[in-house]
Amino acid sequence: MVYATRGLVDVLLGLASDADPSAVTTGLSVTPARELTGVGADDLSPETPVFTDFFLPDPGNSVNAVFGVDLSTPARQIQGRFVSHPVGELEVSKKDDLAQVVFVAVPPWERDEDSFGVFDRAGTRQPLEVVDAVPPRETLS
Repeated sequence: MVYATRGLVDVLLGLASDADPSAVTTGLSVTPARELTGVGADDLSPETPVFTDFFLPDPGNSVNAVFGVDLSTPARQIQGRFVSHPVGELEVSKKDDLAQVVFVAVPPWERDEDSFGVFDRAGTRQPLEVVDAVPPRETLS
């Protein structure tokens, strides 16, 4: 089972919709359930990783565009990846930047099983539970 916050899923779908007809790819990170507040957080084991955050996509990164290497975000901070397929299937493709967990979205950019899914690196669909919890507020100071 893969867990993600409703807020993260909604933001990812918004990014994909705004970028359409271009594709979006970005790294995702997790927060342990014990650090979350809101509906659903108490139902999870405290150590359960929940996808909560994304890194802003950098469409101008030519190294990433050519070689598929993201130099802006340390790999150890990314536990997953989000990709959108404006013209494609709800599946992991050979062109996608892969991670252990890959979230994929396709039009019409809705939060349903036909438009949004989670896959492992091999492309096998994984069960997703969306929780109405929020991560702790972070500041830059």
